[in-house]
Amino acid sequence: MVHKSSLALDANEYALQLLRNQIGQKVYPCHRIDRKTSGVLLFALSSKINAELQKKFQINKVSKTYWAIVRGYTKPEDIIDYPLKRGDGKMQESVTMYNTLSQTEVDIPFLNHQTSRYSLVEVKPETGRMHQIRKHFAHIDHPIIGDRPHGCNKQNKLFKDRWDMTEMLLHAKQLKFTHPINLNDVIITAPLSEIFIKMIDVLKFNL
Repeated sequence: MVHKSSLALDANEYALQLLRNQIGQKVYPCHRIDRKTSGVLLFALSSKINAELQKKFQINKVSKTYWAIVRGYTKPEDIIDYPLKRGDGKMQESVTMYNTLSQTEVDIPFLNHQTSRYSLVEVKPETGRMHQIRKHFAHIDHPIIGDRPHGCNKQNKLFKDRWDMTEMLLHAKQLKFTHPINLNDVIITAPLSEIFIKMIDVLKFNL
């Protein structure tokens, strides 16, 4: 978890507190990711910088790149333009672009199929709604492997039973933005998690 939340009362470790203790000063979360998503987190060292960066996120001046492994064969590239409902019931415009990096077919029977198909996709969300990428890929019937509750429970069980894989295969790979003070270009890249690398190898994606 990035910080304490009533949504995860079982958590006892938080990125915000860990970082604060490591560097000995208050920090402000600028870019959060879901608990089961790996990858880049962004913190500011002052409320002023945090406010400036939040503005950039709101007006889509931060480029966000994710990788995900999803069920089935996705299109070579596509734009998912599908409004999502907020907690208060209000609909919000939500847009996600993606392109397919690799596809694979493995000799594992699943339901009525003799094999199982998967795609490795690079995702660039244009908006930043809660669980946007997860909901959008579920909407186009290519749920992210390991996603609960938006994914496919049967696929998740297959990965758990066969490879003891319980993680969600969604990774916040890179953030790009212009620093609000010195105006330098900032590129932050996070390496793939061990389990993500393992599943790329196990599923024999060709990169």
